Amino acid sequence: MKRSPELLRLADTVLLPGFVGTAPPDWVRRRIAGGLAGVVLFSRNVDTPAQLADLTAALRAENPDILVGIDEEAGEVTRLEARTGSSRPGNYALGIVDDEDLTEQVARDIGRDLRATGVNLDFAPAADVNSNPDNPVIGLRSFGADPRLVARHTAAWIRGLQSTGVAACAKHFPGHGDTAVDSHHGVPRVAAGREELAEVELWPFRAAIAEGVRSIMTGHLLVTSYDDELPATLSPRVLTGLLREELGFEGMIVTDGIEMAAVAGQYGIGGASALALAAGADSVCVGGQNADEATLDLIRDAVADAVAEGRLTEERLADAAERVRALATWHAEASLAAQPDRIGLVAARRAVRVTRRGPADGVLPLAAAPHVVELAPETNLAIDKGMPWGAGEPLSKLLPGTTVTRLSEPDVHDGLPDAALGDAADRPLVIVVRDAHRHPWQMDTLERMLAARPDGIVVEMGLPGRTDLGAVHIATHGAARVCGQAAAEVLTGLRAL
Repeated sequence: MKRSPELLRLADTVLLPGFVGTAPPDWVRRRIAGGLAGVVLFSRNVDTPAQLADLTAALRAENPDILVGIDEEAGEVTRLEARTGSSRPGNYALGIVDDEDLTEQVARDIGRDLRATGVNLDFAPAADVNSNPDNPVIGLRSFGADPRLVARHTAAWIRGLQSTGVAACAKHFPGHGDTAVDSHHGVPRVAAGREELAEVELWPFRAAIAEGVRSIMTGHLLVTSYDDELPATLSPRVLTGLLREELGFEGMIVTDGIEMAAVAGQYGIGGASALALAAGADSVCVGGQNADEATLDLIRDAVADAVAEGRLTEERLADAAERVRALATWHAEASLAAQPDRIGLVAARRAVRVTRRGPADGVLPLAAAPHVVELAPETNLAIDKGMPWGAGEPLSKLLPGTTVTRLSEPDVHDGLPDAALGDAADRPLVIVVRDAHRHPWQMDTLERMLAARPDGIVVEMGLPGRTDLGAVHIATHGAARVCGQAAAEVLTGLRAL
């Protein structure tokens, strides 16, 4: 059986590629006009809201019924605000506050921004239960470690987002929280039995389905109790047997980035795409790294070849295409009422927790402009490199004269540099860390600094592994720009304008 033009067009209808640039290139326009499912956008495609609205309008001029997807989780994973840092805290901060109405309001605020710019599919929320504190890829992206709490806030987030007419996408099925490997680089293994999965990882996805989530994204995870050979994205037992038949999900199943090493490393981008569709996925997401028409052609041809060779039935491909079309033409009655003013900052303020060791007199609020040292770890590929974070910049706005030093692991390899403690011992010292418990170099540097300056104040902007460090320990439960702003307010006793 040859690759007929009809079969090639059918294959295009289940693909969501990325591209480079702030305007759609000619090949994207041409393929959209020819039936391509839609696109996935990254921070490289976003400059301003007006520019993004023009981009999506140009795409819909070729075909109004397309999916325009984006990863806008808020917090550490933002595409709309990658250049400035997010004005809304992420899931972990919302879970700490544990106010479902607040979570719904934040998600509705995100949905209003997405709808205004022409995006109709948000690859969020992360419904993973962060049951492994050493997880390298989930962490702050999860609402927490309690599956019931994660389920409640997953449902609230979906409710808020979808009330604006933007489809939510719960991820990473069947749960990426209890893993120690980043699927961008390798194959995470989930060894939990079926009963444990049902009571922990699957709980939030049941809540998402009950809430009417329109889409679910697969995780590239080896879930041994269901399939000890194929990662979930490629496994009929997980996608068809568990998600479709056991949990009853009828919406669109979309893959996580198919070029990630966990699936493409062994099967290739094209081979993994065909396997995913045969397993039960409806749409293939690609383009985080391979964002060109040649990659799209490779996947389309591999899917068509799988049909021609009997490894993927044409009926399964047509069913996938129909589910994609159903989501692309879904229109909800949108609630676009304005949210409470600066709801993101309100949420970030409520998520801050302060631990004092002994009397705090003379420590907070800061009596003078401090020296701030920010210890910056490497982040995973889901987080845009160079995205602003920390407490130094917002502190300098509230207390002019604040100085900031940012250190990475190589900077402290041969010992503590002179700049770490600043040029004046009588100035307050603020040490900002991010997931310090996961990075030995951060803990070592932090302990050496506190040995020299026991009056130092610690601001933890990741998961707070220890709260007994520093004269005062401030946990923001997030590294978004707005979390740094909330920390600066606590440090100074002043409110940002």
